[in-house]
Amino acid sequence: MVRRIAVLGCTGSVGVNALDILRRHPDRFEVSALVANRSADALAAQCAEHSPKAACLVGGGARPATLPTGSEWFEGEAGLIECLDSTDPDLVLNAITGAAGLPVTEWALRNGKTLALANKESLVMAGEYLMPLAQRTGATILPVDSEHCALFQCFNGEPRERLRRIWLTASGGPFRTRDASTFGAITPAEALKHPTWDMGPRITIGSATLMNKGFEILEAHWLFGLKEDEIEVLVHPQSIVHSMVEFCDGSILAQLGVPDMRVPILYCLSWPDRLPFGDFEPFHPQKFAELNFEPVDRQKFPTVDLAFECLRRGGDSGAVLNAADEVLTQAFLDGEVAFPDIPALVAEVLRSRDPRPIASLDDVRAADREAREAARAAIAAR
Repeated sequence: MVRRIAVLGCTGSVGVNALDILRRHPDRFEVSALVANRSADALAAQCAEHSPKAACLVGGGARPATLPTGSEWFEGEAGLIECLDSTDPDLVLNAITGAAGLPVTEWALRNGKTLALANKESLVMAGEYLMPLAQRTGATILPVDSEHCALFQCFNGEPRERLRRIWLTASGGPFRTRDASTFGAITPAEALKHPTWDMGPRITIGSATLMNKGFEILEAHWLFGLKEDEIEVLVHPQSIVHSMVEFCDGSILAQLGVPDMRVPILYCLSWPDRLPFGDFEPFHPQKFAELNFEPVDRQKFPTVDLAFECLRRGGDSGAVLNAADEVLTQAFLDGEVAFPDIPALVAEVLRSRDPRPIASLDDVRAADREAREAARAAIAAR
């Protein structure tokens, strides 16, 4: 049976890698919808190759002259949801960056779809609302992040009570060994040079501050029902061990592999099957004979503690954390604030208001809006 796939964020790194996989298995997959933000030319080229039933440019724009006959065209945020309604995909790959991906996650879960989730911000912002929604509709969430995809595979149906704890691994980013006293001189160009992964600017800066790992703490909490004392973070510079699970009997399962995002993407697209994928560097134990692990320096990288603070605060704290980080990250890239200001001002915004419960996406949007305003005010004051 051919599975209909909607690829959202199709011109970003995850989307491009996903389409590379889909073109290799035309007997298994059909591209039903393609969605991009503003990359009109790249979207048009992808549509010409994959002939989706529908395409959407969220940032708006004219229908491409090269759009295949039979492909519907949608525009804007409302057009994004209309595009999904029109194509009714079997699986939604949500690779949209940031808060903009939240409505897609909600649509997929509300409609009981299989969701391949690369937009961790959805659960960071609204896990309190989204996870009960998925349970009510029977939707399946398949985490695309390499760490959470690893955990998903290591759990492999084990009952929750058998778990002792999990380890999320982090590369440590480009400043793992840099003296913290020099962090004020870090430039955007330096922060955008990740030692392992090739990602977009928001995630790359988040990996430099370790805010991205903080988001993964919250994502793991919601995906797997983990408590604070069941989540550990380790720096693992080689990025070979993607995560580990320890069970009550002392057994530890780890998922290993060379750092190639196509591997977890393929796993999620083909789940519950496993499709062969030979076009990547195989894992040779002798080549990676030395694997190092070290604790996170939480003085240099306070974002990990901010994530645990969010977990304890609950409610809409995650939405505040994400919104403030989006604003501060962009401000750093624009040269408005220094690198250490990102976690410092995010913490200031987070602690400036009491958390509120989430009953709907409107509550999440309100927290997001307030946090962005507070972050901009904090930048102006700084």
